[in-house]
Amino acid sequence: MKKLIPFLIIGLFISGCGPGESETASEPGPDFDNALTQKEMDGGRLTPEILWKFSRLGGIQLSEDQSTILFTMTKYDYRTNQSLTNIYSIPVDGGEPRQLSVSGAYHPRWIPGGAGIGYLSSVSGTVQIWEMNQDGSNPTQISDIEGGVNSFEYAPDGSNIMYTKDVQINPTSQEKYPDLPETNVYIVNDLMYRHWNHWEDGAYSHIFVADYTAGKLGDATDIMAGEPFDSPLSPYFDDAEITFSPDGNYIAYTCKKLTGAAYATSTNSDIYYYDIASGNTVNLTEGMPGYEKYPAFSPDGHWVAYQSMATPGYEADKDRLMIQDLNTGQRHDLTASFDQNVSSLNWINNENKIQFISGRQATYQLYEIEVETKEIRQITSGDHNYTEVIPAGDHLYGVKMSMSMASEIFKINATTGEETQLSFVNRFIYDHIEMGQVEKRWIQTTDQKNMLVWVIYPPHFDPQKTYPALLYCQGGPQSAVSQFFSYRWNFQMMAAHDYIIVAPNRRGLPTFGQEWNAQISGDYGGQNMMDYLSAIDALKTEPFIDEERLGAVGASYGGLSVFWLAGNHDKRFKALISHCGIYNFESMYGATEETFFVNYDMGGPYWELDNAIAQRSYATSPHKHVQNWDTPIMIVTGARDYRVPYTQSLEAFNVARLRGIPAKLLFFPEETHFVLKPQNAILWQREFFGWLDTYLK
Repeated sequence: MKKLIPFLIIGLFISGCGPGESETASEPGPDFDNALTQKEMDGGRLTPEILWKFSRLGGIQLSEDQSTILFTMTKYDYRTNQSLTNIYSIPVDGGEPRQLSVSGAYHPRWIPGGAGIGYLSSVSGTVQIWEMNQDGSNPTQISDIEGGVNSFEYAPDGSNIMYTKDVQINPTSQEKYPDLPETNVYIVNDLMYRHWNHWEDGAYSHIFVADYTAGKLGDATDIMAGEPFDSPLSPYFDDAEITFSPDGNYIAYTCKKLTGAAYATSTNSDIYYYDIASGNTVNLTEGMPGYEKYPAFSPDGHWVAYQSMATPGYEADKDRLMIQDLNTGQRHDLTASFDQNVSSLNWINNENKIQFISGRQATYQLYEIEVETKEIRQITSGDHNYTEVIPAGDHLYGVKMSMSMASEIFKINATTGEETQLSFVNRFIYDHIEMGQVEKRWIQTTDQKNMLVWVIYPPHFDPQKTYPALLYCQGGPQSAVSQFFSYRWNFQMMAAHDYIIVAPNRRGLPTFGQEWNAQISGDYGGQNMMDYLSAIDALKTEPFIDEERLGAVGASYGGLSVFWLAGNHDKRFKALISHCGIYNFESMYGATEETFFVNYDMGGPYWELDNAIAQRSYATSPHKHVQNWDTPIMIVTGARDYRVPYTQSLEAFNVARLRGIPAKLLFFPEETHFVLKPQNAILWQREFFGWLDTYLK
């Protein structure tokens, strides 16, 4: 099965008790014993081990009668590196969540008509579709699909089920050479042969549709038969890119029907419209050269809305809200005068409105737009991120997080924006640890712009004391330093170790308008690097920050930033950490997989000597400044990172040691662009703070 990429960084970049500790906090649930030990409760601060005891709340589904919400919770046992996901329900007015599955289940969907709940489970050996009653009783496997499935949906009228599964289109080496069954090789003739965290193996995610009657599946049709393309798109494989029409007669899906070098150099995905009865497919967005994704039908089936980027090859372009008349093909850009992105589109039943999520000043809020007048109204406000939302009459139900709170379910008044928290899945942790204060500051940059900088203080902060400080460098490069709660780069974790965190929304980050976001392309070593220095220079003058104990840390583009700062910081920093960062722009261009990214953001290939933008980009490569390196640096990488190949980190580490600079390399053979295995992640945190403490404390 294709592997999903975790949320956070998009683009280049995004237990029980120990011996003698019998007293525990309230239990989070029966799956794993993740209760806090007495020692952890007494400590009162976030630790790497506690971070892996958080219950991670998944996607929400609202019942047809709008009385009950389904969601998933994933729990981890870091001692065994195991995880378990199960399905829960909660009334729309709140209450104690009810666990419905017990042996591992995910991707819950209400069966149309209220007949029960469908879900995915691998308890039979492969991932198959199962159903159970609304109270979780009578779990029954309803599919037996060879190789298993990746996702599924019920048609609104309950007549069909749509599912995705991997289909082998190109032969494997064993199929090509059956007398060599033990071969292990990728035979490559063209781009793009690997993506983010997986090599292309000739298998593609396809959409199937099958009749569904009384809990039984009929014969299935591959609506992409023979096509060497993925839907949903690699590398995220987000099933929200596929949807049924309200009458269940059509399927709209996202696909990038290109191969080879054309695939690697283009962002041209389209919305396709499949007629279940006739088997015909129409490209709804033909002629639109950028990303078109996430189709959403109007309640009457007359219109389809979708997200659209106008610029070819630019993956961080403005996400517009487009609607298209399915009868005439006429398109309208509803957000032409709205200088923000849109996501999570939902039409409002019996109203000419669409609700959506959009980022504003490093937060993500709920909005609605009148389709006819294009008038936009912001529904929520505050320092938080909404990550998904479901409309339901006068209310909305959404999943919200902040730097101090992992994802929880909220009920929102659609008119006033008033919020009511419904779930409290990690209260057993919050009751025993203290989070640090999060402060918003506006700092002036070198070109006299105002930049939002988050400052996160240690728990029990004492302004009479002096603290070391960390400049946090964001990845993306176009990914806002918003109110995210990360299970890797967790600001509260850093603050709990008595560091003050300085997290600037430097140039090249969304939620501050397209001009601010776009400036970074072709200027990697330019204004955004000055923005970092403006942020730390402004904060280090505070009496509670010791300017002799400053560090800089970051991953992906943030890792690149640390490499660049290593040669240009004028002795501001005493310790550096770079995770999966770009060190050499030229070798990066030749080794990364999505060529469209480096073509756009670096201005083109390094051999175009008459390309002024490209040549300016390559001249600012961090390796061009290595003669100035003088600061201890820890470098982290994963062997399965195909976006920023691990050799970038090896080059930087080798050079640091050859120049006599104290350096440490963490190389994870089984990790990708992210460190995801629980024990690896805890080791990462221990090494992270061990390195910083050595040089800053």
